[in-house]
Amino acid sequence: MGFFDLSKRADIGRDVREYRATPGALLLDVRTPEEYRSVRIPGNVNVPLQSIADVAGMAGGRATPIFVCCQPGARSCAAARMLRQMGYENVKDIGGVCAYRGALEI
Repeated sequence: MGFFDLSKRADIGRDVREYRATPGALLLDVRTPEEYRSVRIPGNVNVPLQSIADVAGMAGGRATPIFVCCQPGARSCAAARMLRQMGYENVKDIGGVCAYRGALEI
């Protein structure tokens, strides 16, 4: 998949259902606050990519399951890599909100 194909990813609904079925999981939206306010997946937490270190105060520990999303998918990939470098063991990049076909909050 090329960079410009990120917005064409399959529906991330399966990953959102996995997040909801995982006890203690955290769904991080790494978009800017402005993007987050426009539309979001219910139940996620906004931690802009430049503030990813703030996750340490939110996650219960390094084994906490963390699902990461953004707008088209590029920032979530970067955030997942950074979280793994920070020692988080259970990180999943689910891609972009624009590829979600479920109910969104506005």
